[in-house]
Amino acid sequence: MPYLPVFIAPTRYTDPVAALAQVRLIYDQQIAHLRSAMHRYVAGETLPGHVRAFYPFVRVQTETVARAILETPDIEQLSYGFVAGPGRFETTLTRPDLYGNYYLEQFRLLLQNHSVELEVGTSTQPIPVHFSFAEHDHIEGSLSAARRMLMRDVFDLPDLAAMDDGIANGTYEASPGEPQPLALFTAARVDYSLQRLRHYTGTSPHWFQNFVLYTNYQFYIDEFVRLGHEEMANPGSEYIAFAEPGNVVTRRAGLPPIAGDELGMAPPRLPQMPAYHLMRADRSGITMVNIGVGPANAKNITDHIAVLRPHAWIMLGHCAGLRNSQQLGDYVLAHGYVREDHVLDEELPLWVPIPALAEIQVALERAVKDVTRLEGPDLKRIMRTGTVASTDNRNWELLPGNQPQRRFSQSRAVALDMESATIAANGFRFRVPYGTLLCVSDKPLHGEIKLPGMANHFYRERVDQHLRIGMRAIELLREQGTTQLHSRKLRSFSEVAFQ
Repeated sequence: MPYLPVFIAPTRYTDPVAALAQVRLIYDQQIAHLRSAMHRYVAGETLPGHVRAFYPFVRVQTETVARAILETPDIEQLSYGFVAGPGRFETTLTRPDLYGNYYLEQFRLLLQNHSVELEVGTSTQPIPVHFSFAEHDHIEGSLSAARRMLMRDVFDLPDLAAMDDGIANGTYEASPGEPQPLALFTAARVDYSLQRLRHYTGTSPHWFQNFVLYTNYQFYIDEFVRLGHEEMANPGSEYIAFAEPGNVVTRRAGLPPIAGDELGMAPPRLPQMPAYHLMRADRSGITMVNIGVGPANAKNITDHIAVLRPHAWIMLGHCAGLRNSQQLGDYVLAHGYVREDHVLDEELPLWVPIPALAEIQVALERAVKDVTRLEGPDLKRIMRTGTVASTDNRNWELLPGNQPQRRFSQSRAVALDMESATIAANGFRFRVPYGTLLCVSDKPLHGEIKLPGMANHFYRERVDQHLRIGMRAIELLREQGTTQLHSRKLRSFSEVAFQ
C-alpha cells in the first residue's frame, strides 16, 4: 500500500492570492511528507509502504474565448495570460517559494481574461524524492550502496517520460479526455532543470535574475565580477546583492546579511558553466554565465535556464570576422543565423526561421551608441549588422574543398562562432526573447589568426566596453517594460497561457 499524506481536495478560487496560498499549502504538505519519510529511511526505519507525494495543479475550464480581450482591446498587446479557446487546461506546479510572483501574475491574467474560477488541487503526478531535498540537504549521501539501491522500491525517482519538451516543441498532443497544457513545462521538468542549474552553474536557482548574459570567455566574467563588487561598495546602487559560485553572496553596502548567506562557500574549482548574479529586489537584475565553447554547452544551459522564464537573454562573445572590411574589435549585431551547430535539429527543424527581434536589436544598437558615443557613419565603422553562422566544428577552416566557406559566403554571413545560433534558436523554441552582439577577435579567412600578444591587447581594449554595452542594453530593455518583449512573434497558433 502507498504511504501518502492526508489528501487535500480541489477547491475553486476567483482570487489569485488565495489560489497561490492553496498551491503553497499543498506543495509544503507534500514536500514535508517526503522529507520526513526520507529522514526515517536514512535512519534505518522500515516505512509502512511505498512513499508517495504529488505536485499541486491548477486548472481552468472555459467555454468561450478570452472575454477581456474582446471587451478591452488594449489587452490584445499581451501575448500570454489566456488560453487558445474553449476547453479544459491544466498544469502541475512546483517551488512556489521561487515562482510565487510568477504564478500570481499568471493566475491574475487567467481570471481577468476569462472571468472563470481557478481550480487548485493535488495532482496525480508524483514528486520524485530527489526534488524534495532542501538546498543544503545531502542526507542520501550517508546511505550504504545497498540501501541506496532499494530507494526505488520505497520512493518515486525521476521519470524522464514525465518531463520531456513536447509542449515547448509543439509536438505534444493530449489524449482524448486529457486536459490541454497551461504551461510550457510540467513541474517535474522544472524541478529537473533546477537541479541541473545547481550542478552546472554552482549557484542556487534562487539567485538567477530575469535578464541573462551569456559569454564564451572568462575575461568577460572577470570584468563582471569586478563591476559587481564595485556596485556592492556603492550604498546608492540599484543592485542589492552579488552572488557567485558556491552561493557566496555579497550584500550592498549598508544592507545586513540574510539568514543563509553564511552557508555560501567558494568551490575548490569552478563548475562547468559558472554563473554570477547582480541582483535587484524585483529580480530584474543581470545574471551572467560563462557557457564555455561549443553549441552543446549553449543548448544545455539554455534548456535549463528557460524554466526560470527570463525576460530576455543575450549572447556577448567573440567571433571570427568573415569580411575583409572588418577590423579586430568590431562589433557584429546578428539579424539572422546560419545553423550549422546541429544540436537542435531534432527539436527545431532547420526549415524553422529564427528571426531577429526588433526590441532586442534596437536596445543593442542604442547601447553600442551610448557606450561608444559614436553615431552615424562612425558607428557603422565599428558595428556591422548581418548574418552570424554557428558551427559545431571549431576547425571549420581546415576542412578540404572550401565547402564551409562557400556556404557561409552564399548565406551572406559576416561572422562565425559556435554558440550564438544555438542560444537564439533555443530562445525561439522556449519563447524567451534573444539577441546577439559579438566582437571580432580574428579573421582566419584573411590571415589574421589569434596570437598571444594580439589576443591580450584585444582583450584589454574591448572586454570592458563590450560588457558595458550588454549591461546597458539590459537597462534599456528593463526601462521599456516586459509587455513588448514577450511579443506574439514567439508564440505559436495554439499557445499555452503561461508566459
